[in-house]
Amino acid sequence: MTKYLSAYAATMITMLAIDLLWLGVIAKPLYQAGIGHLMAAQPNLAAAVLFYLLFPLGLLLFAVLPSAAGGWGKTLATGALFGFFAYATYDLTNLATLKAWPLGLSLIDMAWGSLVSALASAAGKAALDRF
Repeated sequence: MTKYLSAYAATMITMLAIDLLWLGVIAKPLYQAGIGHLMAAQPNLAAAVLFYLLFPLGLLLFAVLPSAAGGWGKTLATGALFGFFAYATYDLTNLATLKAWPLGLSLIDMAWGSLVSALASAAGKAALDRF
């Protein structure tokens, strides 16, 4: 049980740390320019906490654990695919339903979802392998 909790914690902490750096520093100007008129002055912390608890659990269940015996390449690939499909669901739904949702921002966001998910999955696998 400890190895699974460690893998979850590593996945979640990595996801949170990298994503906060991305959202708070690196990509903040991109989001402001593209969807600033839609952004809240302050994020909904309850929704954010729920996301950062659930998304890493999804990575663990659908990417890290099923591919753990398959090696690093499989873990990175399944993590990236999980992130791509999850972020694509969000971004493509917004493109389909919201006026003036920027295509470029969606493409960047889907690429980011793939990368951050692969990195978080790698952290989960590293913790899993330690036990």
